[in-house]
Amino acid sequence: MKNIAAIIIAKNEQDMIKESLLSVAFCDEIIIIDNDSSDDTAKIAKQQGARVFNVKTNDFSKLRNLGKEKADAKWLLYIDADERLSPKLAGEIKTIVKNPPEFSAYKLLRKNFYFGHNLWPKIEKMERLFQKDKLKMWSGELHESPHIIGNISECRNYLLHFTHRDLETMVEKTNKWSEIEAQTRFKMHHPQMTTLRFFRVILSAFYDSYIIKQGYKAKTAGIVESIFQAYSMFITYAKLWELQQKEK
Repeated sequence: MKNIAAIIIAKNEQDMIKESLLSVAFCDEIIIIDNDSSDDTAKIAKQQGARVFNVKTNDFSKLRNLGKEKADAKWLLYIDADERLSPKLAGEIKTIVKNPPEFSAYKLLRKNFYFGHNLWPKIEKMERLFQKDKLKMWSGELHESPHIIGNISECRNYLLHFTHRDLETMVEKTNKWSEIEAQTRFKMHHPQMTTLRFFRVILSAFYDSYIIKQGYKAKTAGIVESIFQAYSMFITYAKLWELQQKEK
């Protein structure tokens, strides 16, 4: 059995996938779970020596569980195509997997970049490195979560996330994933959408992005991102409202 496998979830990421692959080149095995890409994502991944498995689903847990199933390694490292390991994080992970394991899983510290800028100081902590036999499964269609046996620690260095690179991509993704979000809320019998609720979710999204996360410090890029966060919430809840109206 190999020591560590990198599992990368990707869909139409031909412009980003190579850099992501290079950041995990130290891994013994690299697996791409290609979610029905229509561009050269799979071709580029194969050229870089990755094993590619094609699937079509809106369920992110299925994608991550498939990666676990296909991997033949003691440790699993999950990243997305728009993420890269910093060199220091790569070195830290190599040290972890070469030594007798103290923990079942590790959280990675993710630093987000919007329009190429690290707009906010807030760092996310995400479980992404696992002993394979301690990771039971992933669950959750869109906001997936791992089920782990044992204790969790966290790495000290950064995973870099280059999200929201341009407005065209942002709008496309928002339109797609808002549909899933709305369907999920509808199935959970979300309270009926009203004028007040619309204003509350839109203003809350903007306030969180611009004030709480200090988007104002990024000047124009911060205001664009904060307005877009409010727009994303509007689209999601407008689709929910539409579903509720059709049920009546």
